[in-house]
Amino acid sequence: MKIVAKVIEVIAWFKENGDIRPIKFRMTDAQSEVTVVKVDQIIAVEKEKFAGNVMYLFQCQSEIEGEMKRFELKYEVDTCRWILFKI
Repeated sequence: MKIVAKVIEVIAWFKENGDIRPIKFRMTDAQSEVTVVKVDQIIAVEKEKFAGNVMYLFQCQSEIEGEMKRFELKYEVDTCRWILFKI
């Protein structure tokens, strides 16, 4: 996987107990083409602290452009931002 670390738009499901589940996200590539990716499977979720910021790391898998790819999404709690970290 390649580190991208790009801020993205995400549709997510937040449960009453505080659990988060990303549903799909939209990313823009170098040619300014927009791609919408549905999160097919969440493999693992980890809570981490980076420079004092609490983040949730989602290791996911989806079919992107006809092939199964793994990627990592990060949710930054303090700023409510989603980051496509690796793909």
